[in-house]
Amino acid sequence: MPEPAAPATPVRPGEPQQPWLYDLSICVSGNVTALSAASGQVEGAGAQGVFVDDRRVLSVLDIRLGDQATAPVAAASAGPRSEFLGSARHLGNPGSDPTVEVLRRREVVAQGVREQVEVRSRADVPVVADLLVRLAGDAAPISRVKSGIAEGTPLPAMVRDGQVTWGDEDHEVVVSFDPAPSQLSAGAHGAVASFPLEVPPGDRATVTLTLLVARRGTSGLDADGGAARLDWDDVAVEADDPRLGPALAMGMTDLRHLTLTDPQAPADVYAGAGTPWYLTLFGRDSLWAARMALPFGTTLAGGTLRALARRQGTVLDAVSAQAPGKIPHEVRRTAYVDEVKGLALPPVYYGTIDATPLWVSLLHDAWLWGLPEAEVVALLPHLRAATRWLTEHAAPDDDGLLKYLDTTGTGLANQGWKDSADSVRWRDGRVADGPIALVEAQAYAVEAADAAATLFDAFGQDGAAELRAWADGLRTRFRQRYWAEGAEGPYLGIAVDGHGALVDGVGSNMGHVLGTGTLDPDEAARVSATLSGPTMLGRYGIGTLATDNGGYNPIGYHTGSVWTHDTAICALGMVREGHRDPAVAVGRSLLAAAVPFGYRWPELYAGSGVLDQPAPYPASCRPQAWSAASAAALLTVALGFEPDAPAGRFVLRPARPAAYGAMTVHGLRFAGHRFGVRCLADGTTEVLGAPSEVAITVA
Repeated sequence: MPEPAAPATPVRPGEPQQPWLYDLSICVSGNVTALSAASGQVEGAGAQGVFVDDRRVLSVLDIRLGDQATAPVAAASAGPRSEFLGSARHLGNPGSDPTVEVLRRREVVAQGVREQVEVRSRADVPVVADLLVRLAGDAAPISRVKSGIAEGTPLPAMVRDGQVTWGDEDHEVVVSFDPAPSQLSAGAHGAVASFPLEVPPGDRATVTLTLLVARRGTSGLDADGGAARLDWDDVAVEADDPRLGPALAMGMTDLRHLTLTDPQAPADVYAGAGTPWYLTLFGRDSLWAARMALPFGTTLAGGTLRALARRQGTVLDAVSAQAPGKIPHEVRRTAYVDEVKGLALPPVYYGTIDATPLWVSLLHDAWLWGLPEAEVVALLPHLRAATRWLTEHAAPDDDGLLKYLDTTGTGLANQGWKDSADSVRWRDGRVADGPIALVEAQAYAVEAADAAATLFDAFGQDGAAELRAWADGLRTRFRQRYWAEGAEGPYLGIAVDGHGALVDGVGSNMGHVLGTGTLDPDEAARVSATLSGPTMLGRYGIGTLATDNGGYNPIGYHTGSVWTHDTAICALGMVREGHRDPAVAVGRSLLAAAVPFGYRWPELYAGSGVLDQPAPYPASCRPQAWSAASAAALLTVALGFEPDAPAGRFVLRPARPAAYGAMTVHGLRFAGHRFGVRCLADGTTEVLGAPSEVAITVA
């Protein structure tokens, strides 16, 4: 047994801390994202700003009428847009009723942001005031902003041809105005533009500013926005449960606008993991997001598979954690250095135990959903390399378990999806020692080996029998090593530690084992029962750690909080194992969480906060790709999709009674064909616009 973990070191006064995001308004499209206060103001503090290519190109955007900021009234964001409604209480008629409104419409555009400021008057006298706009940019890299050590020192600005410009060695920023300001000045602290306004009663005046960014050089990943390459305009749902439609609309809008193009092949798109910290290609995040979105086509899956395959490992290298056949963990424009946490990751970093098997499983699932045969064939060499990594490199010890250990001291200590340093815990709360062999990593590998064998058989490749035998051997080892005994009976532990002992903590990791083909029916039933029990499933989702486990913290990053995608994956696994009732209960818990977050699930949250409402994890990405894609997973929970494009058939196994009441879904895609589904409240289901080329049946 490991020694107890040393007490945490208290935070020292003045020590840098990661900025919080929970109260910011955020919009995003591709490589551009804008974060501001709920008033619309960008105040140069924390994570506020406009970021392009992981650089803060705008750190201050202060807009005032006269010498006063407007009082914030309402704000909303979705995909690339944010809107802010404020009141200029110092102008217009006296009294309690606001008579001068300021509406700010912000939209992320290609390589920049456009903001329209509209002053509306309902006063009975003309409103006369100067609209003042103050701007600055500090070019802080995202790593320094996230670490809390960005200085925020503005770059010198200058006026050129009625525009404001500033920049550094990487980007040039140009801000233009419509109409032209009456006064425009710039200098060491940014720029100020002034617009004299006179708004008659019942009228309005509008000023628009546009910030555009040009790259001055190249980086390791000059990715642009990819939303235009995803045809999801017809995706929609109407349901008796009024939460489902808005959740799907927001989720698919955000996911679409998180997509990026691969600069090595701009026709390919993948989902950036989340804004602002992870707006780039991340192995497991991008793979899971594409996998959950498969009911709406294979474009995102195909692009994700190819983008990662182009960067598949070829050599053994400890610094980058690279190995032949290994799929990357993250691909950034430059090296990522966190001076506070001691991270120093190269631009392409491979410190992940699970991205490679998840890549294999996505290829298999995309093939079943209708990824064109030519695209599958082109990826077969990469599939071969990935399976060799599984069988030759992933399990470095004689026990045959997939495991990881960072040997550099500057990489990730934990390399599963729960990648914080304290995430792998014993039942009594102690933190486990490495090397760590995660329970879900073994199951991912079993699923991947079986999936690869199926693909090898289908495409006339050798090696399928050996892979199935390898998967069977891992199943046997799994059964011998990962079952713990608890008061309620057997359950799956979190991991095997560096001493060969089972880490008997009760965590959501076990949910990722469901549906992988690792468990027999009785074992799957036990896992589903544990996950849907009172210590794991709350009103707003499944916790990452059981409430009665040592170290439980409902707002701890991986030690009790609810992660949207984690809960969705557990529900999908239950469906694949045939446990529809608990899956529906889990799906409904996610819908319950969607409402208090404005249908935009954050990356993670506490299942209990104030007045029985969930509380956001303060630094959560929002939107976040696999959280947004979880909206699509809710439809799989309800309808039980079973695609088989190679055989030309598709089976629906809907919940009975229906998961969300009567429901009509539009924009589904299978093997290149579009169709819809209508369910009655009792689960009776019909296919709308069924294509004649394939057989779609309801079981």
